[in-house]
Amino acid sequence: MLRRLYSWILHWAETPYGTWALFLLAFCESSFFPIPPDVLLIALSVSIPKKSFKYALICTAGSLVGGCLGYLIGWQFMVSIGEKIIQIYGLTHKMQYIKDLYMQYDAWAIGIAGFTPIPYKVFTISAGAFDINFAVFLIASAVSRAARFFLVGGLIYIFGPKIQAFIDKHFNILAIAFVVLLVAGFAIIKSFF
Repeated sequence: MLRRLYSWILHWAETPYGTWALFLLAFCESSFFPIPPDVLLIALSVSIPKKSFKYALICTAGSLVGGCLGYLIGWQFMVSIGEKIIQIYGLTHKMQYIKDLYMQYDAWAIGIAGFTPIPYKVFTISAGAFDINFAVFLIASAVSRAARFFLVGGLIYIFGPKIQAFIDKHFNILAIAFVVLLVAGFAIIKSFF
């Protein structure tokens, strides 16, 4: 079923509605949908590399608006909707752990979830449920989601279609490496200042 869903999403890159589909996919993925928008972002960017940054911006905007919906679900509708979404992903038993991450790392938890393959939707919903400061949530989401999508768009802009296979194959490793470098950078800055 996921493979058919993946193929269905990719077909939107071949239609005049690809840009709208990208926005909607990024919106839905941030609050409840299982397929990441990177799939369509890559397909659209490979088809027209000159528009890679435009597609990355659209993907970021859709993801932020969807993240706000996820936050709202957790904040106002956790019992009726949020818990069901988290159950679908089999992460109900991890909610206390996610809460602990928020209490200890605040924006870092959101930022890492926004950039890596960790289910971002679980963090958007739980941010609302745990009443995380909305401004912190929004800024961390904007930075991490933009970094993720502009990295993909930028690589395709620079290297063209040949980078698609590399990104598809190594996305998880690239995301983890970025987070390690980001954390190391902040640790170095903190130790010197």
